[in-house]
Amino acid sequence: MDLSQTTYSSCPLCGAEQFAPVVRARDFTVSGREFEIEQCSSCHLRFTQNIPDASSISTYYKSDSYVSHSDTNRGLINRVYHLVRKRSLNNKRRLIEKITGMHKGDLLDLGAGTGAFVQFMHLAGWKAIGMEPDDGARERARKMNGVDLLPVSEFMNQRKESFDAITLWHVLEHIHDLHGYLDQLKLLLRPNGKIFIAVPNYLSYDADYYKKYWAAYDVPRHLYHFSPDAMKALLRKHDLRLLQTKPMWFDAFYISLLSEKYKGGSAQWMKGLYRGFLSNVQALFKNERSSSLIYVVGK
Repeated sequence: MDLSQTTYSSCPLCGAEQFAPVVRARDFTVSGREFEIEQCSSCHLRFTQNIPDASSISTYYKSDSYVSHSDTNRGLINRVYHLVRKRSLNNKRRLIEKITGMHKGDLLDLGAGTGAFVQFMHLAGWKAIGMEPDDGARERARKMNGVDLLPVSEFMNQRKESFDAITLWHVLEHIHDLHGYLDQLKLLLRPNGKIFIAVPNYLSYDADYYKKYWAAYDVPRHLYHFSPDAMKALLRKHDLRLLQTKPMWFDAFYISLLSEKYKGGSAQWMKGLYRGFLSNVQALFKNERSSSLIYVVGK
C-alpha cells in the first residue's frame, strides 16, 4: 500500500520531543504490515508512527473481519461478540442514565458503526443520533437497524451545547484531529452533560502479557494508545474534568481471544478465556489494570 503517511517528530498529545519505541506491532486485519509504537516520556501517550493520513487510512478498514463496520458473524470470536453485545448495550445505557441522572435526553454517538447503540438508546427513549465515517457501515445501519447515521463531516456543524451525553465507544484512538475533536466535544456538551470515552488500556494485564500480539494495538487504525495518565493529560489540556473511570469487563475476554488467535498455537479459546479472566481479576483490585476503561468526563 503506497499511501500518504504521517510521521511524528513530537508527541501528538503534549508536543514533547522525547519519546522512544516500545513495541513493533503487526496489522493482523488487512495489510500484514508492521508499525512502530512509541511512548512519550512526558505525558506517557503511546502513538503509532508512520500512520496513513486521514485521506488514506480508509483502506485499512476494508475487511469483512472488522466487526464494528461489517457486523459480521463469521468466526467464533465474532459470534461471541454478538452474544454479549445486548448485555453490553444495556450496561452502557444504565451507566449513562446513572451518571447523567436522566432517562431521556439528547445523545450523540460518535463512530456509531452499524448503529446498534443508537437504535438501542432510541428505543430506550433517548433522542439519539449517530455519526460514522464509513459509507458501507452507514448503509448497513440503515438496512439492519433502521438507523440513518450522519457522516462525521456533520460533527463540526452541530449547535453549541446540544447534547446531554456524548459517547465514543472505542473511537477516540482512531481520530486524526485529536485536539480539534476534544475542543468540539466540549462545545457541544451542555453545562451538566457528560462525555463517555472508552479506550483500550496499555497498562492492562492482557496488554502486558501479549505485548506485540495484543489485539487492542490494532495498528494502524489505532493511532493512539492510552494509559490513565495519558488520558488525564489530554483532558487537562482541554480543561475537561475526569469524573470517574469504569472497567469494561467483556473487553478483556474479547481482546485476549483475538490476541491468542494472532499469537497462534493450540488451545486458543482456553488460553484466551483464562488470560481474560486474569486481567479482570487484577482490574477488580486496580482499575488501571483493566483491559479497557470508560472515562466519564464533564466540563
